[in-house]
Amino acid sequence: MLTLKDIEERIGKYKPIQDSGRGDASLNPGMKLPEPTREAAVLILVIPRDDGPVILFTERTKTLSSHAGQVSFPGGGIEKGDRDCAETALRESAEEIGLVPENARVIGELDEYITRSGYRVTPVVAILENEQGWTPNPNEVDHVFEVPVDYLIANLKEESLTFEGGERRFYGLHWDGMHIWGATGGMLRNFAEAVNDNPSVPPAAFSPPRKKGDAPSAKK
Repeated sequence: MLTLKDIEERIGKYKPIQDSGRGDASLNPGMKLPEPTREAAVLILVIPRDDGPVILFTERTKTLSSHAGQVSFPGGGIEKGDRDCAETALRESAEEIGLVPENARVIGELDEYITRSGYRVTPVVAILENEQGWTPNPNEVDHVFEVPVDYLIANLKEESLTFEGGERRFYGLHWDGMHIWGATGGMLRNFAEAVNDNPSVPPAAFSPPRKKGDAPSAKK
């Protein structure tokens, strides 16, 4: 089992690779991505629990103009007054879920992730040191949930769906009726590689193509 100490040590030693090429095109050779024009940061918040560390996720409201109803990490666009990506991730998390920034200790960053929508996203990893409740912003977040780190690493795999006339591959998994996939799944894969001392995990098993709109089966 990965402990909080393992995660802190490995993320602390991890050196993000500049222009690593990680992003939505990683599993999709030939996918043309726009030149990133928007800088953003998300927060991968690790929370200590008696049964092992968990990671916090949000489900976006179904009324948003983009990525409605999808699972994501809290975060958003970098603003002019932000000192760095960590400040962006903490500020956005405060706005979206009511995180008290002083309760979270940043321990590192992962490789930038380029999305097909033109974002260059920096994942910031932090540990929640003081327990608190969550207040989701109803304009952005439907609800907040946690998934054990060990479960994420053991179950993350390649998936596929028919999207905009073609097959799109990505990393994903299911938890308690929620489907974690797309850019969130890709950044989660990067996190798993950074903290896991076994480079063959997560597994590379590939799920058969699934048509857009098919209901995923919940696993827990």
